[in-house]
Amino acid sequence: MVDLVSPGVAIKEKDLTTSVRNEPTSIGGVCIIAEKGPIDQVVTIQSEQQLVDIFGKPNTTNHQYWFSAASFLMYSNTLKVVRMETTGAVNACVSGTPILIKNNMHYTDGDGTTGPYDDGSASVGEWAARSAGAWGTSLRVESCNTAAGYSEAAKTTTAGVEAAGQTVITLTSGTGFSVGDIVYFQETDGQKYRVTTVATNDITIVRYPVASATGLASEIASGTNVDREWRWADQFERAPGTSQYATDRGGSNDEMHIIVIDEDSSISGVENEVLEKFDAVSKASDGLTDEGNANYYADVIYLSSNYIYWMDHPAGATNWGSAAAGTTFTVPTNSIDANSLVGGVGGTTAPTEGQRQVAYSDHFSDPDIQDVNLVIAGPASVNNGGATTHAVFITDLVEKRKDCVGFISPDKSDVVNISKSYVAAGNVKSFFDAVASSSYTVFDSGYTKQYDKYNDVYRWVPLNAHIAGSCARTDYLEDPWWSPAGITRGQIRGTVGLGLNPSQTERDLLYRARINPVVAFPGEGTILFGDKTGLARNSAFSRINVRRLFITIEEAIKVAARSVLFEFNDQFTRDSFKAMVDPYLRDVQSRRGIIDYLVVCDETNNTGQVIDNNEFRADFYIKPARSINFITLTFIATRTGVDFSEVVGRAG
Repeated sequence: MVDLVSPGVAIKEKDLTTSVRNEPTSIGGVCIIAEKGPIDQVVTIQSEQQLVDIFGKPNTTNHQYWFSAASFLMYSNTLKVVRMETTGAVNACVSGTPILIKNNMHYTDGDGTTGPYDDGSASVGEWAARSAGAWGTSLRVESCNTAAGYSEAAKTTTAGVEAAGQTVITLTSGTGFSVGDIVYFQETDGQKYRVTTVATNDITIVRYPVASATGLASEIASGTNVDREWRWADQFERAPGTSQYATDRGGSNDEMHIIVIDEDSSISGVENEVLEKFDAVSKASDGLTDEGNANYYADVIYLSSNYIYWMDHPAGATNWGSAAAGTTFTVPTNSIDANSLVGGVGGTTAPTEGQRQVAYSDHFSDPDIQDVNLVIAGPASVNNGGATTHAVFITDLVEKRKDCVGFISPDKSDVVNISKSYVAAGNVKSFFDAVASSSYTVFDSGYTKQYDKYNDVYRWVPLNAHIAGSCARTDYLEDPWWSPAGITRGQIRGTVGLGLNPSQTERDLLYRARINPVVAFPGEGTILFGDKTGLARNSAFSRINVRRLFITIEEAIKVAARSVLFEFNDQFTRDSFKAMVDPYLRDVQSRRGIIDYLVVCDETNNTGQVIDNNEFRADFYIKPARSINFITLTFIATRTGVDFSEVVGRAG
């Protein structure tokens, strides 16, 4: 220790690399079907709004899955979501046979069967929607490829006199005019018009920006000059031209503007709303901005767009994608390349059970690849048919991982619209009787009714996401080794009804069958009223809090134990390891997770044979804290003259 006698600066070092750190315990994982968003990719979601932005809103087909994600987010802000691939899902594109582009990796690398798609060989036109689904058919992508496409003064003249109110104007030449162009007749009072159709030399017009009246505002003479500009010219500061990068290398005409439009309002709620724009991007494969950032338009779209993928150059763009040096980039067939995307499918088809198993297995089965603590099963079956296939699969998944808990609800058909509650309770028991014993699973009693504000309807949603959320909330309020049940921590949010609201008799039936009832108590709300795991035998591990206690301390100490890998198995290392884990376990004890513990890491379990096998052993004896499940209150009446000391302990 450094002691300063006179003023100065003392340097100390503290090594925290060998301390036991607390591992996250509230990370949820779920697989859903969705209207949009990347497929077969884990996305971390932190809010319901982010869920909507990335994966879209709930619909008739996907609401059980969607609300399994949204419900968890009522309690926690860390949820890993995978959009499952469903049969027939494809991305909207410009032309050709639509294809499925699952995610960015599929776009650039392929999936071993299809793709990659970033080489311009897909034959689906210039653009594709960023993800599969009908949502993409609302997209319109326009590129302004030349300065002339941006604006042209005195483009042509009118062929004759046009009266006030006229909606079809005959031009000397209609060549170079496109639907959407803004035109101005120089002889008029300044009113601009938008072109709605082009038929040879005839253009149909409406007033712009607001069609407040029909046709021409005033009469125009024959031979009046007609100016035109790209409809979206006002979204950009200048016409595309030649970048400084291309100029310095002897190239020219490399710039273009790109804009993405919500054509029918289904994305933004506003027809023809500008979703995003890309200003003065380059046709040169090596193009750079003035700041030195990549500016090749295909790369910019890949890195920055939320809505589209680049798929190919437009017709006539013969040398686009070449290096800038000495290249005069060709004028394509259309100076304004405008395309509405078509053919998108996905988000309204239920997955097969096989597709769902593949999604969970690929992304949540390996603890070394994906860190999740709370696996949300979602609906029990894809067709509300009562099958336990998915429940069995989730049980097997978490049993193999042994570092997380799976949350499982019975099938919707077991509890929703069942007139007799005892029948529903019997259905739930029968459902879980077919699921193997496991301390890594948590079963609940059914379904809750929630309000779907996006569609103004009420939806039946499995409770398992809420139970997982209660565990996450408990982690935040207390620690993982506290029970998530009861009035204090077991409140179920957002519910307006239960498929099964079990009576005491029914709760007894369910609890003996390792099922945690969710109960609506008058004046107290809807409450998780049990904290059992799916373990069939009586054990400390038949309680959620104990199972999660052991997961928590096991994971924390496992990570810490890596610090002794490749060290010598001698007394110094063993003592160092004990000194490292002991403060952690004392901290858990002080936070009421452990009653007592003992760590044995010495020559008794690190024998000569163990050492010769290059092994290291430590044994942890843990006395876990137990939650109260049963309360007995005995009230004893005594005679007036009796001293309490005479009767205390005598009432049995």
